[in-house]
Parts: sequence; C-alpha cells; structure tokens
Amino acid sequence: MAVKIRLRRVGKLNAASFRVVVTDIRSPRDGRFIECIGHYNPHLKSESIEVARADYWMSKGAKPSLTVAAIIKRAKTGTQMAGRKPAPAAAKAEKPAKAEKAEKAEKPAPAGETKAD
Repeated sequence: MAVKIRLRRVGKLNAASFRVVVTDIRSPRDGRFIECIGHYNPHLKSESIEVARADYWMSKGAKPSLTVAAIIKRAKTGTQMAGRKPAPAAAKAEKPAKAEKAEKAEKPAPAGETKAD
C-alpha cells in the first residue's frame, strides 16, 4: 500500500483549516485516513505536527506533500511560519516617478528667445 502524508480540509466555508494526515494515496482528500499527526491553520498562521510520527511514517516509505514537507521542516528547525512578503518593487518605483513629475512641474518652462529689433 502506497502511503502519503497530506492535508485534509476541515473547517467552515471560506475559513479552511487543515489536518495533517497519513493516508493511502488512492483515498480522496477528505476521505479515510490512517492517522492524524497534526494540524495547520493558514488564517491564524498556526501549525503543529508530531515530528516523531512523521519521521516514523517517512521511514516506512510515506511521501509528504510539498506543503506538509515545509511544515515538517519548520517544526524541526523551530522557525515560525513566515508572514506576507513586503510590497513588490513596482510600488516602490512609482514614488520616484511621481517625485520627478513634481520637480518638472515646479521648474518654469524655458522661455523662447525673442528677437530684439
């Protein structure tokens, strides 16, 4: 039997939270599972996993999904889940462009040369 460690969706509509479960790869996402080894809530940025049980199942051949692998890695290193990334550079680039426009508006337009007769 091929075994996978993956997330099982629980919670309300638009407020999903997940359980980290060990399951047969043929079972549906929210279907039957072998063991629940943790939980993950992306809205509250809380996660916990029994690292010893995850290691046990991986030693038996279970393959974690990408998200579960990241959760296990964070649990082993003791780091917190990262928050949102800072604003992209495009937003920062707009500010100097606006400043240049303001400087151009302050400078008087060059006066055309007048002919003295």
